[in-house]
This record gives sequence, C-alpha cells and structure tokens, in this order.
Amino acid sequence: MGKLNFEQLTDLFLLLSVDRIGPAKIRNLLARFKKLPNILSASTSELIETEGISKELASRIRKISSQKDSIQKFLENELKVLDKMGARIITVWDEDFPPLLKKIYDPPLVLYILGQFDEKDKYSIAVVGTRQPTNYGKIQAEKIVTDLVGQNITIVSGLARGIDSVAHSSALKNNGRTIAVIGSGLDIIYPAENKKLFNEIKDKGVIISEFSLGTLPNAENFPKRNRIISGLTLGTLVIETAVTGGAMQTARLALDQNREVFAIPGNLGVKQSEGTNMLIQRGEAELIKSAEDILTELELKLKPVLGKNIPKQQKDLTIFEEKIYNCLLNEPLHIDKLAEKTDLSTSDCLVNLLSLEFKGMVKQLPGKMFMLM
Repeated sequence: MGKLNFEQLTDLFLLLSVDRIGPAKIRNLLARFKKLPNILSASTSELIETEGISKELASRIRKISSQKDSIQKFLENELKVLDKMGARIITVWDEDFPPLLKKIYDPPLVLYILGQFDEKDKYSIAVVGTRQPTNYGKIQAEKIVTDLVGQNITIVSGLARGIDSVAHSSALKNNGRTIAVIGSGLDIIYPAENKKLFNEIKDKGVIISEFSLGTLPNAENFPKRNRIISGLTLGTLVIETAVTGGAMQTARLALDQNREVFAIPGNLGVKQSEGTNMLIQRGEAELIKSAEDILTELELKLKPVLGKNIPKQQKDLTIFEEKIYNCLLNEPLHIDKLAEKTDLSTSDCLVNLLSLEFKGMVKQLPGKMFMLM
C-alpha cells in the first residue's frame, strides 16, 4: 500500500462513495479540514462552508459514516483480488502517481494499476482516434507510433478498437512502452477481442483504471477515462475521428489541461477525417505530417529522453517520386493501380519505387503491392 494506510484508504473510499462527490470536492474538503477523519466528523454547518458543498451534499457526507463497515469489507476484498491479479491501488499522494496527471484540474484521487511504471513514461504522447479507421489512418498511426517509440516516447491510448489498438500494437511491436487507460474495472477487458493485447500491455507497460473491480464499460465512464489519457501526456495526437467521436473530447480535454494537440489532415468528404480537419481549421490542433513534427514541437520537454537523431522527413523527392508517395498516403496499392493513378508506365513506376525504397520511405509487399514505411 502507498502513503495512505488501510484506515485512511477506507475513509477515502467512504467519501468517494458519496453520491455526487468527486475528486475536486474532496480536495476542497481536504484543503479546509486537512485530514480525512476530520471531514467525516465535521458538522453540517462546518461542511457547507467549503466551496462546492451544498447542504444536501453535507447531509450525505454526515450519514456516510454508517457505511464504514461495508466499505471496509469491500476494500479488503478489493485489495485481496488485486493482489492475486498482480495489481494495486495508488493514490494521488503516492510517489509513483504519474506526475503529469497530478497537474490537471481534476486528477483522480485513486488509480487501479496493472503493470509497472517506467521513468520514460514521464515523456509520453497520447494517440487516439476512430474505432473505424481507414487504411490511411492505420498506416499513419503505425508509422508515427513506430517513429515515436524509436525516440523513447511512451504511447498512451484507450485500448478501444481501431486507432487505439493500432497505437498500442505498433508500440509493442517496436519494443516500445505503452499505457492503456480503460473505462472499466481491471478485471473487465473491453473489447473482448483485445484480451491478448491487454495481457501484452500489462507485461510490458501499464493498464490504468479509475474504476473499481467489476465496473462495466458503460458510456458515462469514458469521459473520465479520456481526461486521464490526455492528462498523462505532454500532447495528444488525433489520427482520424468524426466530429462527434470520443477522440474529439480527448482533444478538448487536452486543450483544457494546457497540453498540445496534434492532428493528421485527411481527405475531404471522408467521415473519419471530419473531426481532425475541423480541429486544424479552428486552430485547436497543429497539423502534423510525421513524428518529426511532434518531436520538434515538444523538443525541449522531451529532451531528457530523446534519442540522438530525430528522424527527418525526406524532402528531396523528384516530381515522380512525390506523385507515387502521395498516392500511397491512403493505402497500399498494386503496381498496376499506381501506374494508372500516377499516369506513369509500370517500368517508370518500378524505377521510382526502387528509389523510394532506398530512401527508406516505401516497402514492397507480396503480390507487387507497395506501402509507405
């Protein structure tokens, strides 16, 4: 257990169980009463002198002490099960609580943790996006994450289908660090098909939840989860999202937390690009084309962890190489389709593709298919 002993942790969980009370109100109460037992023993008139505490809420706090035995039993069982899982509870007062997360307006007071933090996790980027990405989105997510972990950057995402899964998988595939923040209890893997990915992350990174064991992934949990995703990181990269997507909410939370927001531009008329294009148009996100753009923007903050050489984007492309490169931005293409799109002969395409391969920008797949590196 961390800085709080079992009795103090019980008092904290007791307060958190009060309806309509959250981390911000508990911090206000602690600022006034200094210690958790003082809050629970305070009178209604004393409690309502605290900012945000109404007479009704004060009354609920006064009554909650009668539930102490049941909360104590709940916590004993919770800690027992977590121990069997190899997981633990940390609080905002513990040394291993993520330092960036402490700085947001409403950091969670309690986190459930599966896995071990690393010093490099202080230098992390959130990568989020739609659950239904295009091939373009998948390719860009994999490429940018690969380059970021190559510079010792930890990747944070939400373990959802789509871009989240690509981000986590790409980080692990390249021996990088990744953190998953979930909207359910640590014992509820959602979506179920990500069980293997969940287990890989817990062994090589960290799974984080604000929710007690057994909590289902209900819709109301995800805004809370999203504020942790953005709060853990120096910046948030949005790959693809509709204007109503959860990634848009994460971007707004990042802005509220005074963190950087980056976005990949997408084709007009494509639903998955409407959100990212809107963020860029409104000046809420910086348009980026590569990991280099993110690393350059955050270079001072990332300096302690960056590798010696920030990957540089190739600038010296011929007009024909650039044509081919731009055609491959959305998805891998067969050589015949490339020739048709670029209005080049197949042999000219192959010559320029070979040149792009030498520059480390394109790779050949089976069946004469080509994709960006």
